[in-house]
Amino acid sequence: MPERTVSARACKLAVAAAYCARAEPRAERASRHNVANDFSESFPRRLRLTRASDFQQVFKNNIRRADECVTILVGTRKGENPRLGFAIARKQVARAVKRNALKRLFRESFRRNRYRLPARDMVIMVRREILAAGPAQIRASLERHWDSIIEQCKKS
Repeated sequence: MPERTVSARACKLAVAAAYCARAEPRAERASRHNVANDFSESFPRRLRLTRASDFQQVFKNNIRRADECVTILVGTRKGENPRLGFAIARKQVARAVKRNALKRLFRESFRRNRYRLPARDMVIMVRREILAAGPAQIRASLERHWDSIIEQCKKS
């Protein structure tokens, strides 16, 4: 079988053509900030309460939804996205492992419901009784809270 020789120029042209075929215009390229990509199950920074002033605003002016395990404070500030923060005291849940597990559970519920939720700031606080509740009971409680918050915010 005879060997084929390819010139360097032909190789460069083939590589350039393949690269150009893969390249998309910058505006169409998907990025993590693109709204079209916003239907993921992530918890980006723009959906979190990060500053102390944000938490203080929710603590001062809020609508409160509570049951035996969880209290959710809904701020009055309207934004473009719902935002979530946690105020889980070490006094209420002593073990860091348990606090982190609760936060994961809360984030998961928030991510699944964030498209239904009003664009308000929310802070989740817990009571000691949450330690006796199982994950299924906590999820059901959060679902009831989300529904209640949606109804309350439609009225106001």
